[in-house]
Amino acid sequence: MSFKIKKLLPIIVLSSLIFAAYIVTSNPPSAKRGRPSASPQLSVQVQKLTRNDLAVTIDSYGTIKPRTQSVLLPQVSGQIINISPKFRAGGFFEQGDILLQLDQRDLLAEVKIAQASLFTAKQNFSEEQARVEQAKQDWQRLGNSQQAPDLVLRKPQLLAAQASVYSAQAGLTKAELAVERSNIIAPYTGRVLSKSVDIGQVVSIGTELAEIYAIDYVEIRLPLKNKDLPYMVLPENNRFKKATLDQQPALTIYSDLATRQSWKGRVVRTEGAFDEASQQLFVVAQIDDPYGENEGNGFPLKIGQYVSAKIDGKTIEDALTIPNRAIYQGSYVYIVDGNVLKRKNITIAWQSEEVAVIKTGLEVDQLLVLTPLGQVTSGTVVSISSIDGQAVTTPAKSNGRKKAMGDKPRKAAKDQSKGVES
Repeated sequence: MSFKIKKLLPIIVLSSLIFAAYIVTSNPPSAKRGRPSASPQLSVQVQKLTRNDLAVTIDSYGTIKPRTQSVLLPQVSGQIINISPKFRAGGFFEQGDILLQLDQRDLLAEVKIAQASLFTAKQNFSEEQARVEQAKQDWQRLGNSQQAPDLVLRKPQLLAAQASVYSAQAGLTKAELAVERSNIIAPYTGRVLSKSVDIGQVVSIGTELAEIYAIDYVEIRLPLKNKDLPYMVLPENNRFKKATLDQQPALTIYSDLATRQSWKGRVVRTEGAFDEASQQLFVVAQIDDPYGENEGNGFPLKIGQYVSAKIDGKTIEDALTIPNRAIYQGSYVYIVDGNVLKRKNITIAWQSEEVAVIKTGLEVDQLLVLTPLGQVTSGTVVSISSIDGQAVTTPAKSNGRKKAMGDKPRKAAKDQSKGVES
């Protein structure tokens, strides 16, 4: 009995598989596809395009440089015996201030020696003048009516004595000048960038004492992009005429080193050549009195400090401008036309960090999409949530179907009442 069951088991299994396959092939799965919804699935914010005058602002950057920077060197040798409290790194000083004093004793001795030499030379000159006068009288006493020769009148000796006086006077002046130069005097109003010596140190001629710079104004070298040049008034000078104040664009420099600060200034000149490495034109801006009234009311400017600059440019009349956030890949934007999204290729005439001036591709009164879009194709139906920041309210739709359904019970009740009356 069990042997027969074992022989029939494969046949039963095979028959079951064939029956299951028949059931599957006879009832294939059917996908129920509905029609796409015609209602908008995307809500966007738009801006209505208009034309307005745009005052161009050119962005640049640079580092603070002094207008005059000098290395302070002594012109005489000596030991430093006194240092001004202003002579320190970062210290301010006025023109004419004595920053350092050297030992003057050797120099004063040289002055005495020069004075003695001058006295001796003057004495010799006076004696020689007396000899000349005596020689003239002797020549006349001998009855000579002609002019006496120069050698007889000792004129060469007189000139030599006079030359000795001049030389002694020059020596005295030089010795007195050395004494004066033992006081190291500030050549201009400025600030100490760094100092290299201290009190008690013996210095010689040419020893570097300090590095100083003028503080009446500072300069910033700013690069300009070639695309920005047509929108700027450049302060170009020539051999015979300097740039006027109207040709010097105003600018504001900013620094975030400690806090957000700003300083006012002007672009005073352009450099004479394009930079070979970047092929950009550099202009030089000037900030007057950076450590006085124009100090920024906070952290003062430092030499070598990195700053950003915004330069006033020309005004573009009737400019069609859009925000940069609405531009995709720098070449196209989206607009809404009849609740349908459309892609528009554009050409940019000028662009800043915030806005772009459109040359071609857009027209006035078009609705520019400001909402960031992902993978959206042109032709997508959208709804507008706001125009120029103002919310758009959609009127409520009347539910006609509900009203129609609501009328049926009322009509049936009316017919029923008529039947009762009859």
